[in-house]
Amino acid sequence: MKLIIPMAGRGTRVRPHSHVTPKPLLNVRGQNMVARIVDTFASVMPRGIDEGVFVLGPDFGQDVRDQLTEICSSRGMKASFAVQEEAHGTAHAVYCAEEFLDGEGIVVFADTLFYMDPGVDLDGPDVVAWVKEVEDPSRFGVAVRKGDKIVEFVEKPTELISNEALIGIYYVKNLSELRDAIAHLIEHDVRGHGREFQLTDAFDKMLKDGRTFTTATVTDWLDCGTIPALLETTGIILEREELVNPEDYPGCTINQPVYVGADVTLEGSTIGPRVSIEPGSVIKNSTLRNSIVFAQATVQNSNLKDSLVGRNAKVEGFTGSVNIGDHSEIHS
Repeated sequence: MKLIIPMAGRGTRVRPHSHVTPKPLLNVRGQNMVARIVDTFASVMPRGIDEGVFVLGPDFGQDVRDQLTEICSSRGMKASFAVQEEAHGTAHAVYCAEEFLDGEGIVVFADTLFYMDPGVDLDGPDVVAWVKEVEDPSRFGVAVRKGDKIVEFVEKPTELISNEALIGIYYVKNLSELRDAIAHLIEHDVRGHGREFQLTDAFDKMLKDGRTFTTATVTDWLDCGTIPALLETTGIILEREELVNPEDYPGCTINQPVYVGADVTLEGSTIGPRVSIEPGSVIKNSTLRNSIVFAQATVQNSNLKDSLVGRNAKVEGFTGSVNIGDHSEIHS
């Protein structure tokens, strides 16, 4: 089974942290988003995943490919790559991986994290679309159902026809059928919301061609698309996963939940709640609350809350909230 992950977007809403690192490769409590997505599917799917197909932006360097290859190889998967030269919608992003669209696979957009239960039935329908009930479906694509089967897909509906939002995860029994449906959209210039080629329109064509669709649900759908959302999601994951042992950091006060990566130096500081400190960082004589400190950063003599400190960045003598990118510095 293949895992198709379009990730060519620039993640503008989480800048400056996506200037150097694509958003799906930003760490969330010690593990980047792509690795978390791969591990989630590996743990819940009834069949194993043997290939990751990543649709990248044209300016993504070899270091990005190397990171993705390592994620796959360490999990016994092959890594393959495609490039989306220009953005023309979700369907177009998937179609950029045209040469890999055969056999069964899962298409997932790396904008969010999620928890799901195992036991999804992949043997009956042609497509399984994961959904989550939301209060305002007008911001999403939605699935319209009759009984347990989907009968229509609508992108950002203007009237309440369904509150089951499509969350960007789809199992497709035959990826070549999805490829052909997208090719039809492009060939006939069938553009949907935003004058773009929408994946919901491709699935709607498959429906009209007689393919069967069902839904599955996630237990949690966690947004990572903005700075506040990234902080909130990190906090939720911190509360669910293994906590640090305060005894490992004498002279410091640890207010759980807290994550401290490898080779971190903590001295004379109060850390937490809801703080993630990535590997190699140095925190001295500081207080951190509801904050993320990315790898190799330094925070000294500071009191930070609701803050993000980029890789290899340095904050010294500052009180309040900051959001600084990689290799930046801020001093009082």
